[in-house]
Parts: sequence; C-alpha cells; structure tokens
Amino acid sequence: MKIQLNGRIVDFEQENGTIYDLLSAYQLENRVVIVEKNQEIIDKETFQQTEIQPNDTIEIVHFVGGG
Repeated sequence: MKIQLNGRIVDFEQENGTIYDLLSAYQLENRVVIVEKNQEIIDKETFQQTEIQPNDTIEIVHFVGGG
C-alpha cells in the first residue's frame, strides 16, 4: 500500500501493518520517536495496535545527539 511518510510517497508492503511495524522496517523501534498519523500524535503505548491504512500520512521525528 502507498502511504505518505515524512512528505514522500512510499510503499509499505505489510498488510495490516502497525506503527510499530513501520518503525521496525526503518530500524527505529528502539529509539525515542514521535509519530504523527493523519495530523494526530500517536501515544507510544499504542504503536503496536495502531494500524496503518492506505493513503495515511505519517510523520516520524527522532532525535539525534551531537554537540
């Protein structure tokens, strides 16, 4: 299915996939991230239950350390 991820149209191949599955696909499941689905911030505790639908708009923000 096609979704919009951080402003780009991408194929997300997992049917009935969740936010957690998407984060895993990008190796972000163990990082501190903020996820917005269709302009609504998703609570981290619901990542494994929140399904992604075709044409969803997902924004992922993760923090990078540095100095």
